[in-house]
Amino acid sequence: MARLLAAGTDPNEVQGNSTLLTHAIDVEGDSTLQSGRPLTVHTTAILLAFGADPELVDPDGHTPMHMAEQYDHTLAVELLRRHISGQGGAGR
Repeated sequence: MARLLAAGTDPNEVQGNSTLLTHAIDVEGDSTLQSGRPLTVHTTAILLAFGADPELVDPDGHTPMHMAEQYDHTLAVELLRRHISGQGGAGR
């Protein structure tokens, strides 16, 4: 994914009813529910690092924060809060 983003893929792309960021959080949360493994935040972090808008609403009206809170995905919630407050990374 990082290679695609580095090559110019839009980190705010919408596919179906999800932004890439809401989809990433959904996959991370659902994978944990199904596998019982600890939550990861890798995909969310990569998208945010490449400029994904942490407040972009998907076509269903969900924000990334809403999705993270729905899964009790505390790692994603913290990353999103930092990016929303402008502390998330270089140039923010």
